[in-house]
Parts: sequence; C-alpha cells; structure tokens
Amino acid sequence: MAKKGNRVQVILECTEHKDSGMSGTSRYITTKNKKNSPDRIELKKFNPILKKMTLHKEIK
Repeated sequence: MAKKGNRVQVILECTEHKDSGMSGTSRYITTKNKKNSPDRIELKKFNPILKKMTLHKEIK
C-alpha cells in the first residue's frame, strides 16, 4: 500500500511571458511539501521562448 504524504504536484508558470506578448507559455511541474510550505512557491527557472531565467510562480 502506498504512503499518503504531504507532497503535492504544483504547476509553475512564467510571470514575464504574459507581459511580453509572445505566443505560448512556459510551465514546469514540480512537487512541494504542503505542510512545510503552505504558501505559493516562486522559483527562477529557464524560459526557452524568452531564452533567459525568469520568475515562475505557482498557479492553482
């Protein structure tokens, strides 16, 4: 039987991509521990369309 933990899958979406006006989106899927970090996470990830590191925020 599998363990039921506090880890959940979250989707991170680029914040700068919406403002740039270019088509498409930059999204990453990761996991987080809901108990240790209940707030939405923000990570710097590479955006292949803009070709630079940008801030990605968790979306619901």
